[in-house]
Amino acid sequence: MQLTQLYKMQYGLDLFISNNRKEKTDVFREKGLALFVELAELANETRCFKFWSAKGPSENSVILEEYVDSIHFILSLGIEKGFELSNWPEGEIEGELTDLFLKTTISINTFLEKLTIESYEDLWIHYGAIAEKLGFTNENIIAAYIAKNEENYNRQNTGY
Repeated sequence: MQLTQLYKMQYGLDLFISNNRKEKTDVFREKGLALFVELAELANETRCFKFWSAKGPSENSVILEEYVDSIHFILSLGIEKGFELSNWPEGEIEGELTDLFLKTTISINTFLEKLTIESYEDLWIHYGAIAEKLGFTNENIIAAYIAKNEENYNRQNTGY
């Protein structure tokens, strides 16, 4: 999947936020923690780990919106470190959804500690495995990202 458009959109949103929120200039670690939180929110909506509950996952649209919340932070972290990828890296990660969430958590932590292009690409590969397991297409992801990006601007304009 082509990522150039998403990087441009994210760069614009990041710039808009930084111009309107001058309290802190270096927010890389905060973005890293936000990515962990967003990944956990996604897992919560899928309910894949809730063996104790008979309730099923949230609607697909809710899960997709949570999925793209993390993409905002993956893009933003890459922008901060100069790791802007043209395409979503390809690779295979095996496992059930719970396993993929755990493995992705490890890949996030590895990237935050090593800050290499290889660890960044590995994060994208892991996150892509979750999309594949959830049945999301490139078109689904791009459309949901664009919609959420617009919502994020609206939130900033209304004092979110």
